[in-house]
Amino acid sequence: MRDNGDSRLTERGRATRERILTAAADMMYVKGVALTTLDDVRAASGTSKSQLYRHYPDKDALMRDVVALRAAEVLERQYQHLQRLSSFRGLERWRDALIERNALHNGAYGCPLGSLASELADQDEEARRAMARHFAAWEDLLEAGLARMRDSGVLRADVDVSGLATGLMAALQGGYLLAQTARDVEPMRIALDMAIAHVKAHAVPAGEASAEAGSDVG
Repeated sequence: MRDNGDSRLTERGRATRERILTAAADMMYVKGVALTTLDDVRAASGTSKSQLYRHYPDKDALMRDVVALRAAEVLERQYQHLQRLSSFRGLERWRDALIERNALHNGAYGCPLGSLASELADQDEEARRAMARHFAAWEDLLEAGLARMRDSGVLRADVDVSGLATGLMAALQGGYLLAQTARDVEPMRIALDMAIAHVKAHAVPAGEASAEAGSDVG
């Protein structure tokens, strides 16, 4: 997140800002950005109007920090799952972790980043550029894992790992949307299974494949 003078805040001030930001992030995820008002955030965070406006003079400033917060949370989880990705089993574990987490809400609310992007991309250029960077970072984690699979002989040497990473990301985000509208994670599972099957189509034939190297996804 941007500093916004946070380094100059007292411990109490930082705690207040964190409370405001957490309340706003939760409300924007469930209700959407457009339907979340500063009064809603003030009530949910238990802060006064003067406290709220001291930290966030307008909704745009608050919304941009919510984007940064959600991106940091999502990318940290994705890093934990993808930092050692080197096998098809690793891709399947990544899929399972995403589906299990989304199933906690029966698919409701969608991707924490994607749901924000759908509201903000055409409304706020700064937010759109930030979203593009965050999604690129997420896709880079996938691409790096696929590159490890290629380099260790799991995938063919001529495979387009960048294209496969984009396909996986597109399947994931489309799956989130379908799960959100259906209130069921099964469409998300199907979309990811099809995308992973496409990756598997680029596998080195079993007789030619070298042993997979490195650790699997944890």
